[in-house]
Amino acid sequence: MVYVDTSVLVALLTNEATAGRIAQWYAAETRTLVSGDWCVTEFASALALKERTGQLTRKQGNAAWKLFSEFCGGSLRLLPLDREVYAHAAHLVRDSRNGLRAGDALHLALALHVKAEAFFTLDARLGTSAHQCKLAPVAIA
Repeated sequence: MVYVDTSVLVALLTNEATAGRIAQWYAAETRTLVSGDWCVTEFASALALKERTGQLTRKQGNAAWKLFSEFCGGSLRLLPLDREVYAHAAHLVRDSRNGLRAGDALHLALALHVKAEAFFTLDARLGTSAHQCKLAPVAIA
């Protein structure tokens, strides 16, 4: 099972510079892909930011949202977060040395909770924290 952070989904579905490499990885990946329910809100927020800053038009944002919805309905299994995951995330953000934000800590805590084999993120800080928690990183060529 591979835990996929929202940063990967945003890059892939809004055609950021790494989209081609992510698509190649995805085409070859055979393990189950999971993320937290939280990524729905986080993805919507990322689209809104891209629209506000002119990185995407409203039409492009709507198209990305449709692709995201289809991806969540097929290739990506969304997992609920329970109190234990929230508590673990709180512990992770309380460690000021790692610099994690709340949303990133939720992703990391859930990946640990479900015992993911690997963790895929484009966020360097989150990737470092995942590695420190013994989660294998996904590397794209």
